[in-house]
Amino acid sequence: MLANTDKLYYSISETSEIINETVATVRFWENGFEQINPKKNKRGVRYFTPKDLEVLKQIKFLTRVQGYTLEGAKLQLKHNNLPSIDKKQEAIERLKKIRNYLSELKEVM
Repeated sequence: MLANTDKLYYSISETSEIINETVATVRFWENGFEQINPKKNKRGVRYFTPKDLEVLKQIKFLTRVQGYTLEGAKLQLKHNNLPSIDKKQEAIERLKKIRNYLSELKEVM
């Protein structure tokens, strides 16, 4: 699911759905990474900005795809040594689709 760029704020459940991670993971990353600064109302309800979403996507890419530890991801974010996430992620997704197609084709033959 892609983020609606017209929105200024996203709830934590919307955020977790957009980045396809659990709410607990979003909270954990929020506490561990200084780059994530959701706004909180008087009741403590978090509202994430599109910038927060991009940082969360970068953390997910670095840890889940690139295999960085949380400390390694923190260093990468701190020094802005970020890979082009969109292009790499698109390529990975296309390759996964091709692999699935070829697996299905193999089963048919």
